[in-house]
Order: sequence, then C-alpha cells, then structure tokens
Amino acid sequence: MVFSSLIFLFLFLPIVLLGNFLIKKTIWRNAFLLLASLFFYAWGELSFLWVMLVSIVANYFFAIAVDDLRETRWAKLALALAVIANLGLLAFFKYIGFIETNLNSLLAFLHLHSVRVHHVTLPLGISFFTFHSLSYVIDVYRKQAIAQRNPINLALYISLFPQLVAGPIIRYHDVCDQLTDRTVNLDKFAEGVRRFVCGLGKKMLIANVVAGPVDQIFGLPSQELTAGLAWLGAICYTLQIYFDFSGYSDMAIGLGLMFGFRFLENFNFPYISQSIREFWQRWHISLSNWFRDYLYIPLGGNRVSSFRVTFNLLTVFFLCGLWHGASWNFIAWGLYHGSFLGLERSGLGTWLNTIPRFFRHFYTLMVVIIGWVLFRADTLTKGVHYLAVMFGFAHGGTGYYTVPMILNREVAFVIALGIIGSTPLIKNILFNADREKMGFLKRDWSAPRVAATARIAFVALVMSLSIMEMASGTYNPFIYFRF
Repeated sequence: MVFSSLIFLFLFLPIVLLGNFLIKKTIWRNAFLLLASLFFYAWGELSFLWVMLVSIVANYFFAIAVDDLRETRWAKLALALAVIANLGLLAFFKYIGFIETNLNSLLAFLHLHSVRVHHVTLPLGISFFTFHSLSYVIDVYRKQAIAQRNPINLALYISLFPQLVAGPIIRYHDVCDQLTDRTVNLDKFAEGVRRFVCGLGKKMLIANVVAGPVDQIFGLPSQELTAGLAWLGAICYTLQIYFDFSGYSDMAIGLGLMFGFRFLENFNFPYISQSIREFWQRWHISLSNWFRDYLYIPLGGNRVSSFRVTFNLLTVFFLCGLWHGASWNFIAWGLYHGSFLGLERSGLGTWLNTIPRFFRHFYTLMVVIIGWVLFRADTLTKGVHYLAVMFGFAHGGTGYYTVPMILNREVAFVIALGIIGSTPLIKNILFNADREKMGFLKRDWSAPRVAATARIAFVALVMSLSIMEMASGTYNPFIYFRF
C-alpha cells in the first residue's frame, strides 16, 4: 500500500485518522496506531511481518538489558549483542545473495566448487526499521534515552506507518516524549495536509513523469545509446530520485503532523548546494546524520589526521553505498562520494571557496549527476559504459530512439518545472510569504489573506491533478522501497 494510491487516500487514511481522533487516551491511541501500522505493513509484506515483530521484541529486551546493566561492564556486552543481532538480520536478508555471487566468482577463479544458498527475498523496509532499532539501543547505552518499558510504545516507534518502509530515519530520542504526550490542533493538522499534498504532487506530477524516459533510456541496449539520450536520461533520473524520495519524506512528515508527531526534515533543496559536503548536509539528512553520529564520529570524525579523516569518510560512504543495495554499483557510488568529500576536506574545498558561486554549483551538480548514473545503472559495468557514452569516450549508437522522440512537450515542461521546484523559489513565494516578505504587497493590509488564498488554491490544484494521475495510472512504488 503506497501513499500515492487511491486505497490509501480514500480508505486506509480516513479510517485511521478518524480512529485517532475518536480515541482520547494516548496509550489506547498508540495501540490503535500500532495495529494500523502492522496492517499497513502486512498489506504488502504479510509473509515478512514476523521479521519486523522479531526485531521489535529482541530490541525491546536488548535496550532494557543495556539500561539495567548501565553501570556495569555487561552493558557493553548487551549493546554488542544488539548490534550483532540487528546487523546480522540485515546482512542475512539483504546481502546473502551478494556474498554468494561474489564468493562463487572467487571460487570459480580458484577452480573450486561453488556454494549454493537458498534464495532470500528482501523484506520491505528492513534497512529503515533496522536502523531505527539500532539507534534506539545505542541511544539508551549513551544515556541519551531511557529504555522504553511499554512494549506498545516501542513497537509504535519502530513500526509507525508514515516512516516505516522508506524513512526518514527517526531517532528515538527525538520522538520519545511524543510517544506519551502529543496533541493535534487545527494548525498542525492543516500543515500536515499541506505537506502531504505537496509530497504527493512531487511524486505524481514530476517523479512519475520523468520516470518514463529514465526507464526507456537506461533500458536501451548499449549499442543504441547516444550521448544526447544518455544526458537526457541522467538529467531525468536526477530529478526523479529527488522528487520521488523527497516527496515520500514530505508525505511521511505530513502524516506525522496529522497524528501529532513532528519529524525532523529530510531534504533541504540539495541541488542548490555549492559543494558535495553541503549536498550531504541537505540530501537524506536523517541518513547522513545517522552515519555521522553512529559511525563517523566514533571512528574519530575530523579530530584525527587528514589521512584518517579521508579513511573515515571512505569507510562511512562505502557502508552508505552498501546500505542502499547489495551491488557493486552502489558501493562505487558510495566510494565516489566519499572520495570527493575527502578531496574537499584536503584542499579542494578551500579552492572552491575562491571561485564564483556559479562554477561551484556547476561542479556540484556534475559530480552528483555522474554519481546518479552509477546509482541507477543495473550493474557497475553498464554504469561505466553509460558514462563513457555521455562524455564521448565510447561510440554512441544509432538506434531507433532519438532525443526528440522521448523529449516530448510534457516531459520538457516537467523537466523545467522540476528544475524550478528543486530551488526554494516556489516555497518562498507560496509558503514563506507574509506582509514583510512579499515586497510587492507589503503595504497592502490584505497581503496575508492573498498569500493564504494562493496557498489553498495551490494545494487544491496539486491534490486534484495528483488524484487524476492516480485514477488514470498504474502501480507506482517509490524508489526507496527497494532499500
């Protein structure tokens, strides 16, 4: 059940909102939301519901053990067991096939017998609920949180449906108070609706439109790919992944507000960044902060030698790439970004600050777009060939497809809209406008009323167009469902 579906919008969500409104006691409201979240997950992954439940139960007891043993040496052992159990669960379901494939390649090279592992299906959202569980137990160990003794509250934190299958990654210490004390007022609910609709529009009106050219171009045989098509596919995917994932995050944050939860932001217009370092401060912020706090800083962060800082960055982004998928192209993508972060730490960043903003922005976008090609390609080999065609290092094809055939008026319009939407321009005009900020209206007493009317009209238009797209379209899962 995806957010951008009619059954979610007009059946599941109204029922859950009504139940949440009618139930007054927080503990019973939490129990109701927990049941709704489990139903939401079971709708698409009933056969793997047990995996999440086992994770919840195990981490419930791990955190209590860490809390009870806090002043003893056994607390570290309990934490270690929790980390091993959580990462072991993730490794088994997500990486066993990758390990088998690469091990068999090595065994074949050594002329040894291969190994066979029963096919393992990846449970939906396992990367996200595993990281939620890990951060919870670690926060308890670090005394940033107290172990949750109410199993319903902990289960709700891990399984809450708005952020269950594709994030953002919510830290326990950021929402622990909200689990027991939260309110929903008209302003918060309206903000949640507006945020949800904007995210829905990002997904249905931009991401889904450019997804068509992306799938066509990246699916072409290598001999039919031209430089023009390669650049068009890369630009479209750059827009698709941003509007798809930031749209999901907006919807998750908006749903949270409707139920009284306030989640931290996950995107802050990353494509206006002036460096790769700034890009990662704006892109998938919850994941970046997770790796920073639970891996980069414990490794020494930037408090060590320049060599160690670079090594730490490469380690973090190697694991960041691997977290996204069990494939060499994801690993290459992670190391690629880690390398540029290391270069910016060791001198490139200082030089960038001396050149005009336009060139810093151009540099950042080129690095990011090239990285997205590695991220989107089916294999590392295909990704490298795609990049070679893009930059003229490989012979372009002369196949059936041409740029004008794919770049029709709708796609061109959506690309232009996506480029504008990747900047704060629309947000500043519609949602940050007031008597002081709207310069052309600041002397007009009706400026706030005009701004409010424009916001309502915009949200209503986006909602209407999105529903029309859903009614005429097909199943449209989010990109990050696969992680």
